[in-house]
Amino acid sequence: MSGRIHGLDEAAVKGRRVLLRADLNVPLRYGHVSDATRIARLAPTIRELAEKGARVIVCSHFDRPKGKRRPEMSLAPLAPALAEALGRPVAFCPDCIGETVETSVARLAEGEVLLLENTRFYSGEEANDPAFAAELAKCAEIFVNDGFSVSHRAHASTEGVAHLLPSYAGRLMEAELKALDSALGHPARPVGAIVGGAKVSTKLELLGNLCAKVDLLMIGGAMANTFLAAQGIAVGRSLEEADRHQEARAILNQAKEAGCEILLPIDAVVAAALEPGTTTQVVPVRDVPEALMILDVGPATVTEFAVKLAKLRTLVWNGPVGAFETPPFAAGTVAVAAVVAEATASGRLCSVAGGGDTVAALNFAHAAERLTYVSTAGGAFLEWLEGKMLPGVAALIR
Repeated sequence: MSGRIHGLDEAAVKGRRVLLRADLNVPLRYGHVSDATRIARLAPTIRELAEKGARVIVCSHFDRPKGKRRPEMSLAPLAPALAEALGRPVAFCPDCIGETVETSVARLAEGEVLLLENTRFYSGEEANDPAFAAELAKCAEIFVNDGFSVSHRAHASTEGVAHLLPSYAGRLMEAELKALDSALGHPARPVGAIVGGAKVSTKLELLGNLCAKVDLLMIGGAMANTFLAAQGIAVGRSLEEADRHQEARAILNQAKEAGCEILLPIDAVVAAALEPGTTTQVVPVRDVPEALMILDVGPATVTEFAVKLAKLRTLVWNGPVGAFETPPFAAGTVAVAAVVAEATASGRLCSVAGGGDTVAALNFAHAAERLTYVSTAGGAFLEWLEGKMLPGVAALIR
């Protein structure tokens, strides 16, 4: 695809109406934002636009109202949280298209910010309906996409509008794309990846793409059990996908052909149940008792991971290596996170991590802020790692 993505440095926004696609799909508890991470990361772009004299119109979806107006899914409670993050007032419009929006936008002075209602209150949003996209675009002169985390969806507010207005990437979008390019586009080598989580079936495309791009692939979490079982290793009562053994073996063969070393756990923390305070023991993966299950990587595996990590220049991480949410089984993920954080802090490693469980695990390990970049994008991050071009990103290329 020819062309390139243009950033805010190239946009003349003073006095202009700027429609900003954000991702404000944040957790609410009793009507208040319980985790403002996404808002905090979005704030610099909005603040910059406002300080440059733009009339900023923020749009976003929230939850899954399925094209119906549902009061409990209104973006109204987010206006105060956004205002607090920006340090300036944020007006709220109870609709995202139509006369109400036109009236609210007409009142905006330079530097002021308006938050529109949930775009998914209209079915045209998820259908990427051209008429709905045109209605959204009608209120603005410039479009800025700062929602990388929603750009894997070809929706009206992520993809459709970008074709109707001069379009630019926001600062958060730029940061995400830069981090991903440094991780897999043009990485410093050797480059490695840690992939964890529960199921191989949800990450087949990811594993296949990484085999062709990284020098070392470390697999943990319950998905490692499937790879072990696929090689004839008994894993007791561990969670594993017996119907995915053929795919697991195919990935092992693909990695071998590509010159990608795959590292699987050599020891494990096992228990009879995934419960806090349960009795655990560490065993070699070839000696897992029939009545027990693997719930975390063991200390020998962590040591081997650390030895391999010390040789890397770049690391991509998606998925915890154990059931970290349950106290006895967090040690492996915490230990690996500490090794990655230390290598990053010393300047030896560029580390990029993402995915909902990954972010939660790194926060739990108090390591997120010590990595080079941690993406909150979830599905979009995963699809990018799978080698897919995201519709919302592609629409910015001109």
